[in-house]
Amino acid sequence: MDLGIIAYAVPFLVIGAKTTLLIALFGVGIGLPFGVAVGLARCSRSRVVRRVCDAYCAIFRGTPMLVQVFVIYYGLAQVSFIRQNPILWWMIGDGLNAAILAVVLNTGAYTAEIFRTAFLSLPKGLIEAAEACGMHPWHVFKRVKFPLAVRQALPAYSSEAAIIVKESSLASTITVLEITGYAKRLMSETFAIMDIFIVTAAFYLTINVVVLTGLKLVERRLSFAR
Repeated sequence: MDLGIIAYAVPFLVIGAKTTLLIALFGVGIGLPFGVAVGLARCSRSRVVRRVCDAYCAIFRGTPMLVQVFVIYYGLAQVSFIRQNPILWWMIGDGLNAAILAVVLNTGAYTAEIFRTAFLSLPKGLIEAAEACGMHPWHVFKRVKFPLAVRQALPAYSSEAAIIVKESSLASTITVLEITGYAKRLMSETFAIMDIFIVTAAFYLTINVVVLTGLKLVERRLSFAR
């Protein structure tokens, strides 16, 4: 490996890492509560609500995220109603915003499935005992269902958080300069393909190690809190 090329590439990749982290933070910060809400809706007694949420999850879990990014950024931009609506166009017309939207919708579908499974696996006797004590349904959810579901879902969600970081690389396909976007530009400038992408892989690996370590500590703390 050429240390000179690495020294030249690292500052640009650090700039790209800030955008990668921004996409990942929005993906988790919005996608997690959104996914939990959809997961709850999939357990709803309303058949219409369940079917709508099931259809959403089937679409976003059954199609490649690259296709979803292209449909959101290039496809929806062709709809005149979206172009004429300032808020919708702000979400779609900018590459970074479109990438964040795609990540949120994609991870929301997977998160919904993780939490749907977690909610369905809760011990019914414990919930019935809480209800028999006269607890309000909201308090049952807040103090019993949700804490237990988080403990059940956290191991699987840790993998999803790592996937969010890696999927942020697809933003480079719609001109967003995150880590992969800068790596492609550096590759075309230096032609040092192997060197650039080894360093790029190291950046993604470092971010994911930090993310997974943090979630592992949270998981361990929740286990001790039982």
